[in-house]
Amino acid sequence: MSGTIEARLAELGLTLPPAPAPAANYVPFVQVGDMLHVSGQISSDETGLILGRLGAGMDVAAGTKAAERCALALLAQVKAACGGDLDRLVRVVKLNGFVNSDPAFTDQPKVINGASDLLGTVLGDAGTHARSAVGVATLPLGVAVEIDGLFQIR
Repeated sequence: MSGTIEARLAELGLTLPPAPAPAANYVPFVQVGDMLHVSGQISSDETGLILGRLGAGMDVAAGTKAAERCALALLAQVKAACGGDLDRLVRVVKLNGFVNSDPAFTDQPKVINGASDLLGTVLGDAGTHARSAVGVATLPLGVAVEIDGLFQIR
């Protein structure tokens, strides 16, 4: 099903990836009432995982791109949870962003802005959200960024 949000994605030249399957003992999302909790989505693109450590060989621009890819994966999970109708998304409520960081790296918020900015551009006011952006010693499989989210849906 194609709607307003998907038309906006197309207008921006963005394509949602297939909703990634869980890689361990968890589900990709859980709906409680009108709240949809989406499990952490790790940074990947058409070529595979986006690996790296911010501040140790990976710069903020590359981290921002990795966060954008996480946001697209989050939207793909929302679409799957909504039976293919992404227009059931009411708003992004909260993101939790995790950045694989060198101990001296302190620009985690700039990295996670990649996801926040993309969601704002695609969804307008419905894309504004509360957020955490934290540095961690490592992430699964050595990826650069992982983001989970809370979404309100119809």
